[in-house]
Amino acid sequence: MFCWQLLATAQPQPYKVIAYCTGNADSIKQYPIEKLTHIIYSFLHLKNDTLAFGSDQQRSNLMQLVELKKTYPQLKVMVSLGGWGGCEPCSALFASSEHRNTFAQTTVDLFREYQIDGLDLDWEYPAIEGYPGHAYDSSDRSNFTELVKVLRTKMGNDYLLSFAAGGFDKYLENSIDWDAVLPQVDFVNLMTYDLVSGYATVTGHHTLLNDYIPGQQSTNRCVNWLLQHKAKPAQLVIGAAFYARVWEQVPPINKGLYQPGKFKQGVDYKQFDNFFTDSAGFNYHWDKKAQAPYRYSPAQQLFATFDDERSIKAKAKFVRQKKLGGIMFWELSGDKKTGGLVDAISRHLN
Repeated sequence: MFCWQLLATAQPQPYKVIAYCTGNADSIKQYPIEKLTHIIYSFLHLKNDTLAFGSDQQRSNLMQLVELKKTYPQLKVMVSLGGWGGCEPCSALFASSEHRNTFAQTTVDLFREYQIDGLDLDWEYPAIEGYPGHAYDSSDRSNFTELVKVLRTKMGNDYLLSFAAGGFDKYLENSIDWDAVLPQVDFVNLMTYDLVSGYATVTGHHTLLNDYIPGQQSTNRCVNWLLQHKAKPAQLVIGAAFYARVWEQVPPINKGLYQPGKFKQGVDYKQFDNFFTDSAGFNYHWDKKAQAPYRYSPAQQLFATFDDERSIKAKAKFVRQKKLGGIMFWELSGDKKTGGLVDAISRHLN
């Protein structure tokens, strides 16, 4: 009995499988919830200096997700503030100690009322330019630290606190005081996707594992930077994309990779079979160095970059090798209801 108890307590915690999700609770419930450890419902909003629902429907969706914990006891249900375009007042608001305190207290009050498990801050981005036209200031860096500190003080150990971090050098170097922030948070969701953004005029991998060109951003580069800056591996959760980014007017050179083009659209993973058809002339390619897939249609001069099961398998292996916290993804509604990327993450990670 004693030996068995020692073995049981020595077992590592399962890797996190964290789903950002939006939309209708009835739709969310149709996915394999048993394979998730966390749902981060996105996004709640700021009403003055208070975390608030955007509508009664959003409140109802959240309540239904919290109910899932009765069926899936492994599940934590968190909420997120911000998102791309969703944190316009953050720079000015969180510059105030009074507003930070009010936000932290009302957030904890909200958690108690609705049995929410924690908060994910998705401020894109402190101290550097994010959404076009949104205010940012060098003081955001220290204000973010103070925000995290007061949240942790108000939350104690009763609630989870995480944040979504840009997966690129400029964010890592300028947005966050990592030494001060990391001890205050439970984990960090690394947005190691959109590393080639929709503003880019040259194609590339947007959610690659490895970089091999000078200046190229990647999951590996982001994680290694943080590990070198004393982050605990188990705090780092890498990102996967449940969507493709597609560029048009891409010349038929190097199978469309690293070529000039114009961003056209995103395509959800569940639509891949309909969009990337043989009749549309799409050929599948695998970049062994980047450990990333891509597709190119010479006939339509369309280039697509994305995650699929092959790249998820490579990312899962990377998480295990580095002893990281797990994998998160944007976002659940982009997946197939069965046989999709959630299943792939679960199969290859745990």
